[in-house]
Amino acid sequence: MDKLSKQQRHANMAAIRSKDTKPEMIVRRGLWKRGFRYRLNHKRLPGHPDLVLRKYRTCIFVNGCFWHGHNVALPQMSDGRSKKEDVIEDSECCKIPKTNREFWVAKIRRNKERDKVEQKKLAAMGWHCITVWECELKPAKREETLDSIAFTLNHIWLQDRRCKTEEVRGKMYPRLEEEYTQMPMAAEEIEIV
Repeated sequence: MDKLSKQQRHANMAAIRSKDTKPEMIVRRGLWKRGFRYRLNHKRLPGHPDLVLRKYRTCIFVNGCFWHGHNVALPQMSDGRSKKEDVIEDSECCKIPKTNREFWVAKIRRNKERDKVEQKKLAAMGWHCITVWECELKPAKREETLDSIAFTLNHIWLQDRRCKTEEVRGKMYPRLEEEYTQMPMAAEEIEIV
């Protein structure tokens, strides 16, 4: 049973924002402090990522644990409905409400499926995707999470640069067949036939 009236519940749910949330602001401030520059909610990209770093070809999604079902396994029947006999286990950070549970399970399932489809579209376009969960931004884990995002972005940038330089080298300096033959090492004995 819900402790709030329908009007109070409606007002609470209507107050939840999709932009400039506290977890998103934490990530934005942390990345800015580390020297990363980004754009917000790029309209032309699938899913309107929270942060877009064009230099790194990376999109960052800052997800709320409840709205995107963090660590919740949602069983599904062939027609798309949830199985009533299955007990859905809540995770530490995502508790599905007991009232109107079927609605919430369906909503969270749709959100998870939409996230997968959008990230596949971005990957097909050549973008890297990073998902940051709300629970990873708690004060105890915050700096570690932000450092790992920075490390990942730098790793992506270096990998992309390595691929581009190899492409350029391959075009500028074509390899000869002689380079593909295995040359003996200095410590190996050469057999004379």
